[in-house]
Amino acid sequence: MPESISYNSLKPLTQWVNLQQPLSFDDYCQVGGYQGAKVALEHSPNDVLDIVKNSGLKGRGGAGFPTGMKWSFVPMFEDGDENAPDNKYLVANADEMEPGTFKDRLLLEGVPHQLVEAMIIAAYTIGANKGYIFLRGEYHLAAKRLQQSIDEAYQNNWLGEKIQGSAYSMDLYVHCSAGRYICGEETALINALEGKRATPRAKPPFPQVSGLFGKPTIVNNVETLCNLPHILKNGIEWFQAIAPNSDAGSKIYGACGRVKTPGLWELPMGPTLREVLYDYAGGMQEGLQFRGLLPGGASTDFLVEEHLDTPMDFDSIAKVGSRLGTGGLIVLDDKNCPVAMVLNLMRFFAQESCGWCTPCRDGTPWAVEVLNRIEQGQGKIQDLDTLAKLCDFMWIGKTHCALAPGAVEPLRSALKYFHDDFLQHIEHGCCHYNPSMTPKRTKVSQAQVSNIQSAQSTLSPTSPKAGQ
Repeated sequence: MPESISYNSLKPLTQWVNLQQPLSFDDYCQVGGYQGAKVALEHSPNDVLDIVKNSGLKGRGGAGFPTGMKWSFVPMFEDGDENAPDNKYLVANADEMEPGTFKDRLLLEGVPHQLVEAMIIAAYTIGANKGYIFLRGEYHLAAKRLQQSIDEAYQNNWLGEKIQGSAYSMDLYVHCSAGRYICGEETALINALEGKRATPRAKPPFPQVSGLFGKPTIVNNVETLCNLPHILKNGIEWFQAIAPNSDAGSKIYGACGRVKTPGLWELPMGPTLREVLYDYAGGMQEGLQFRGLLPGGASTDFLVEEHLDTPMDFDSIAKVGSRLGTGGLIVLDDKNCPVAMVLNLMRFFAQESCGWCTPCRDGTPWAVEVLNRIEQGQGKIQDLDTLAKLCDFMWIGKTHCALAPGAVEPLRSALKYFHDDFLQHIEHGCCHYNPSMTPKRTKVSQAQVSNIQSAQSTLSPTSPKAGQ
């Protein structure tokens, strides 16, 4: 690592986080705030776009799609072009409802001016004059602090008319949402922002061409946007040098479950799962053993001990059959039932389905019914085949959006890595982890198990690649 990069520079997103008393406008400026926006306004939008493209910044909301490339799909027009839309929009997706994910909340509550500055940069680049922060309804403190930061930015001419004496004007608003997981999908978010039912739209057209109110729109995750001030202020080479052997920049990683020190840590992209789990989360609590984890929130595939030396970047996690997602580990120990864990997750996804397409509307509650039967000791060996078929029924290309494919990722990987736990429930009619339940059944024949495993192997699709 170059000596010129200080310790704090390796943690650009969180180095000024203060959850008790976030930096005021003046304090934020004293530590270099709004310098990135100043640099942006001194360049043309095309120049800023090239900087973001060349930096290698990828979306931190889960997909890992190159941010600059996404912006480049927004149509640009010359001054006076009669075909130019009367407005474009920028939306920050702050509707953080993925179970096991709480990274954006840290940035929203701890350093709100950073997001305000970031949105000025992004909006200027794509030619948008209005921006919205689509905020999870339960984030009351974040809403208060964001609005205060926006007010301070207006008072100091970083928002409003002719920002800092330039020709560029921008207005920024906080929109407190009703709180639906489906709003993590950008077109569902746009519908909700318009006051409509939060149902994902058919694509094309994509939001970059026809989004909010039918105008060109960019939707970016909070963490993605918060990288922009630092890239503009410090340069492309600095950003890429943070993690020279992985994806560019830093990432906020998290861990929850029965680990010793659950929390969040900003690290250069690419620490191994083992490093995050043991060096930062402190390993498992006393008396517990590691069994597996979801590497990027609730909608990712389980990984187990053999995968712990995998770097936590988009391509590496995809190669071992899962997704980096939001980078938040959900850790499973040996005293918790994987069947019950998957059942709990599937209940969440069934509840949050928008109900638009049949595979998701009917498939998720069907999976809940089957899993609940197995967990209660009433399952049959054929139920495993049913679950495998449901995973295929709800996979990529067969649903209206990505909710259902994400919902079945933990299920299909649990059937693979924790197959014996499912069998134990079915063979003995009880849960090994629930001492109040007593065995009720005789052992399932090996022939039956082999037949089910064979059927499942033909219905086991590969994980979606990063950016999909």
